[in-house]
Amino acid sequence: MPKITLRFKDNVLADYHLPPGCSLKIGRRKDNDIVVDNLAVSSHHGKIDSAGDGFVYIDLKSKNGSFINQQPVSSHWLQDGDVIYIGKHSLTFAYFESEVRPEDKEQSEMEKTMVMDTSEYRSMVNPKDPQPTTAAQPVSKPAENSPKKPIRGYITYLAGGEGTLALKQKVTKIGKDASNDIVIKGWNIGKTAATISRTRDGYYFSYVNGLAKPKINDEKASSKPIKLNELDIIQIGHIKLQFIGKKPKRQSAS
Repeated sequence: MPKITLRFKDNVLADYHLPPGCSLKIGRRKDNDIVVDNLAVSSHHGKIDSAGDGFVYIDLKSKNGSFINQQPVSSHWLQDGDVIYIGKHSLTFAYFESEVRPEDKEQSEMEKTMVMDTSEYRSMVNPKDPQPTTAAQPVSKPAENSPKKPIRGYITYLAGGEGTLALKQKVTKIGKDASNDIVIKGWNIGKTAATISRTRDGYYFSYVNGLAKPKINDEKASSKPIKLNELDIIQIGHIKLQFIGKKPKRQSAS
């Protein structure tokens, strides 16, 4: 598992491990998982959530903002060696040397496909008994057990809850009924207050029912589906959620 190292200038203050499924709150108040006692740090400054096989840092609307590798961020998928700056403190995200990182696993799989015995390769490109050329065959439909499409979006709590939810399903339901994927309590919340639908061209938020009308970026949502954009903020009752897009692919060195 990766770890976060909290520093003040060149002094290491503490190390925090990040197991899968964890959620670490960062801020000045004592109820945070990582307490940074500095007036430049907000009471609840940011958080780190486990999402899929990665980790995402989210700024919780802090007064002075969050910076990763000297760049201001609202949310950021963490990679080995990233440094988060809040106030005068820094938090370094790093994997242990003995660990296989998610991106390294991808790379190792890629390398496996490139290793081939020379004689085997020659037999493939120069077969002894070549087959006669035939007309192109229609492309068959993928098998039912073929790999599912990768997850493209996540919803993370900014207020009223903890954690990050991968939007794997075609429809994610939000409301006070226990059968919903995201449960929100409150007498004015609808049994199913809203839904988030996954389509080929993105994710759409729809208001369903309830006296507490949802808001998208502080504007009341209508019954018409609204396409979610990166970092859109959804508010229903006392709950605030933020939409985050797919984890970016690791760029190969040129």
